[in-house]
Amino acid sequence: MGALLGLTFGVGVVMIWQGWNGPDHASTRQSKPGVLSRLDELIAEAGLEAVTARQLLMSCAGLGAVTGLTFLAVSRTLPIAIAFAVFGGYTPVALVKMRARARQRELRDLWPDAVDNLASAVRAGLSLPEALTQLSTRGPEPLRLTFRRFGEDYRATGRFAECLDALKRRLADPTGDRIVESLRIARDVGGSDLGRLLRTLSSFLREDARTRSELEARQSWVVNAARLAVAAPWVLLALLSLRSVSVEAFNAPSGWLVLAGGAGLCGVAYRLMMRVGRLPRDERVLR
Repeated sequence: MGALLGLTFGVGVVMIWQGWNGPDHASTRQSKPGVLSRLDELIAEAGLEAVTARQLLMSCAGLGAVTGLTFLAVSRTLPIAIAFAVFGGYTPVALVKMRARARQRELRDLWPDAVDNLASAVRAGLSLPEALTQLSTRGPEPLRLTFRRFGEDYRATGRFAECLDALKRRLADPTGDRIVESLRIARDVGGSDLGRLLRTLSSFLREDARTRSELEARQSWVVNAARLAVAAPWVLLALLSLRSVSVEAFNAPSGWLVLAGGAGLCGVAYRLMMRVGRLPRDERVLR
């Protein structure tokens, strides 16, 4: 009797575990945005394939600790050390964001030529997998490695849909998502308008890149002014911390309040300035 109860209990535990780790629950948990998922997406947008979200977090923690200990040893002031430890810990994320923005600008200028090559290949009678693979030799240089891997995946598996999904993950770009989904639909339903669609998309992308470049050039002074206004007081504080006598007052409770208030005001002012000068950003709605 005891063995039967134990077996029943064990089967029940296994069924509960399988139900919790089933595809529905797994997809529900994965759909919830978290820190690691957002960092993975940011790393993909930056094109850093050899970096993981956990490695980025470890870099933030290590650099923040080194920066904090350095300022603590130099200034002998704990609140200043904590403030610069936060700045140091955020630096790797800021660098990845900067790289992601630079990569998005670069891809925005490259996609019209890539789409023109696709349209020419389709007009020449190549199949869609062949048209995408030939971008590894005829496409823009920064995109060749990505499409070379697509060709390798397709030759290894022959599964066009799965290879397109892998291509979207490597590109991590809104325009790339739209092009990939257009090709997927053309492959599934057929039709003779794909070449015309690609040529229209190419002209639209070229005009959009030209307009956005002009707007970014005009609003760059707003962004640079906001960054300079935020960085200036902290650079001055870093220079003052080289003489511990000059910053001893920050060890008092009032010094903590001054630093906290200054950091809060800098953060609010920077966000307001960036919001005023922000341009609409393409979102990946077809990921």
